[in-house]
Amino acid sequence: MAAQSSASATTNIMLAIYEKKTTSLDLYRPLRNYISMVYSEREAQNLDDDLDTLKQYRSDLERQSDPSPTSRRDLLQNYFKALCLVETRFPISPDKDHINTVTFVWYDAFKQKQKASQQNIHLEKAAVLFNLGAVYSQIGLSFDRATVEGRRQAIHAFIAAAGSFAYLRDNAATKASMGSSTTVDVSVECAGMLERLILAQAQECVFENTIAKGSTPGVCAKIARQVGLYYEESLAALNVAPLKDHFDKPWIAHVQLKAALFYAEACYRYSLELHEKEEVAEEIARLRSGFSALAEAKKNSKGAAAQLLEAISKLEANINPNLERAVKENDRVYLMRVPSPSSLPALPAFSMVKPMSMDEVLDASKEKMFASLVPDSSAKALSRYTEMVDDVIRIQAEKLQQASELTRVRLKEMDLPDSILALEGNFTLPTDLKEDVEAVQISGGPAGLEAELQQLRDLRRVNQELLVEIEELLQKEATEDAQFRSQFGTRWTRPQSSTLTKNLQDRLNRFAANLKQASDSDGRIERSVRDHSALMSILDHRPIESALPTLARPIMSLDANEDAIVGSLKQSLRQLEILGTQRAGLEDMLKEMKRKDDILPKLMTSTGSYEDLFRKEIAKYDQICEDIGQNIEAQEQVLLQIQAQNEEFSAVFNLEDYKASREKCYKQIQAAIAKYREIKENINEGLKFYVTLQDAINNVKQQCSDFVMTRSIQCKEMIEDVQRQMAGLSFQDRKNTGSYYYAAVNQTHQAPRSSPQPPVNPQNVSHPRPQTPYYQPPEQPTMPGYAHPPPPYTASQQPPPYHIHPGPGTPYPHPQVQQPPPASQEYGQPAYPGWQGPYYNANAQQPGSLPRPPYTVPNAYPPSHQGSYYKQ
Repeated sequence: MAAQSSASATTNIMLAIYEKKTTSLDLYRPLRNYISMVYSEREAQNLDDDLDTLKQYRSDLERQSDPSPTSRRDLLQNYFKALCLVETRFPISPDKDHINTVTFVWYDAFKQKQKASQQNIHLEKAAVLFNLGAVYSQIGLSFDRATVEGRRQAIHAFIAAAGSFAYLRDNAATKASMGSSTTVDVSVECAGMLERLILAQAQECVFENTIAKGSTPGVCAKIARQVGLYYEESLAALNVAPLKDHFDKPWIAHVQLKAALFYAEACYRYSLELHEKEEVAEEIARLRSGFSALAEAKKNSKGAAAQLLEAISKLEANINPNLERAVKENDRVYLMRVPSPSSLPALPAFSMVKPMSMDEVLDASKEKMFASLVPDSSAKALSRYTEMVDDVIRIQAEKLQQASELTRVRLKEMDLPDSILALEGNFTLPTDLKEDVEAVQISGGPAGLEAELQQLRDLRRVNQELLVEIEELLQKEATEDAQFRSQFGTRWTRPQSSTLTKNLQDRLNRFAANLKQASDSDGRIERSVRDHSALMSILDHRPIESALPTLARPIMSLDANEDAIVGSLKQSLRQLEILGTQRAGLEDMLKEMKRKDDILPKLMTSTGSYEDLFRKEIAKYDQICEDIGQNIEAQEQVLLQIQAQNEEFSAVFNLEDYKASREKCYKQIQAAIAKYREIKENINEGLKFYVTLQDAINNVKQQCSDFVMTRSIQCKEMIEDVQRQMAGLSFQDRKNTGSYYYAAVNQTHQAPRSSPQPPVNPQNVSHPRPQTPYYQPPEQPTMPGYAHPPPPYTASQQPPPYHIHPGPGTPYPHPQVQQPPPASQEYGQPAYPGWQGPYYNANAQQPGSLPRPPYTVPNAYPPSHQGSYYKQ
């Protein structure tokens, strides 16, 4: 015990607590051995710095070398947090599997010959908390309480000291008292007594401030009375076991005198207020009660400080004159009966201080010491808590999602907010239907079909003109051949043109038939465009919403309340939207709370029950769960309100008729899209057909051109031979050239001496595989009255000029590579007897030598599963 006065010449002295003392102890070696044995030597090496820090804390605590109370305070706080980390990772006890070589020894602060020794960390933590409260009390006494700032700092230090003793009482005292040996100073009773004593001193500083500020007597009386109550509580604890006879008499005398002093002070201040109210009888009773309390305290003041006795004398000197004056006034003027002190009500009191919460000051969860050591018990506890949090998050998230889904379904059932938007002219289409319409408009829409039909006509014309050119080319060659045959008679021995061009003529005839079928299909497409132009015209509206029916106000209104109905419904929808936004924010808050909710550091520093910690931590989510429940309840109320308002809205604006007309319009748009896609697909197939056919016709044209050129060369050479014969030359003299003869089919011949670059023999050129005509009648026509003419060839005839093999996913893939005709075809004979030209056995036309078609196929509209005018 130490009774000290403040630095200033104040009349009221206060108490400070001395620290407990301990013996030297090495924590480094036992803890390091445990880490090496239970975890690994490498882990022990990694934690050497933390062990050194802990060792230094304990060494500084033992020496008490630093005279500065604030430095001592910081040391005690840091060491206590380190002990919290040690407790959860290092089991210190007599158990053979634990750290059993560490014994903590501490001496009683008030009876220094008494000591306690325990092989657990609870005594160490209790002693450190006691010393922390003692240091805070010493800091409080170090300030000059003669100044306002000094008193303010002293109050802060005293409530911190009271908080330290309260923390000791609630968290460590019970565990420390359960050891094999213990001391009274760290008991629950002593910690509680010291807490009230230090609070009394803090309240006393408040009283000094109140007097200095010149507060009213009533306020001063309440503050003073609370000071006395705190001292009375401390005195009551000192007079019972286990504190009775444990403290020196000066301690008890000090507390007793302080309790009486501030009771009398409260009576004196309260009497001043009674005097102003002219309540003289109670004023006399209060003054007498205070004076009696001071007289009784002075009888038991043995060992009390002289300054405290002086303060009592000064207060008696203030009470006596007032008491005498009040008695005289009552006797002469008021003549009121003075009540006995025992019949008076309790003096009012008001506390201005409370113990500082040390939870944050002593929180070790943010410390990094020994962070790599996580015992299995802590890991399992963390997993259990994580499951609890996940359950909370899952349940609340499901509630939020269900609420949002309920809102969406209920609004869709009521056709909101679409009906409100329709009334305001903000029409909307279903998303999938609007995307389909936009795709149609991007591809040109119904208005663009005429340009594509014109493309079909142009391609058909080009193909027809190519056929005419080929026919004229062959006809010209045949006419020239007939003229020479007529001129030279039997001397003109080469085969007739009609014999050699029979297959080419057949192919040209098939191309012509294909074009005739394609022309018929083109006509059907054009008729379909004309027939359905009215249906498809709706797709040309831009924006498409302009084609939708409008929701109009009623022509006649009975009470003209349409605007009020619409306004209240819109207001309710806004409330619903606000609630939806709040739900989104609550869900984000839940996720953020879970992300930040890491209680492992707290688990590693918690010395109590994990369940208690879980309840405390999971309570963080109570408020947001309550907010979610309130949001959902509010939404249900708004939905009921919207339902009633929408029924009234539907009746006034005849909403059912509007919905029926709107659905009809939707179906018209869908039908128009389907018909447009069907026509578009047929046009695209026609374009592909004409381009493919044009390639085939150009190939035949090239063969015909080669044939005509070769026949021209043959014609010149044969004319020379015929002219020589007519001049009398004998074929027998031409030994180097040999005689003309009919060679076998496909016989190889040597090129003539003066032959130019040999032309390509059309009979030996590789041709495309026969193809069926492009336009074939479908098994089931897609249009009423649609039918194709029968194919121009029977099964016994030659195959069609080209055939396109269908591939997966594409109606008309590219044609296959053309194969050379079989050797038995009749046009495989020599051009005329003795002809040795390369025509019949020439190589096939090289790829890429044909001219490119004049048209290319435009990008097709996305294919549909509708029927097609063009079928393979």
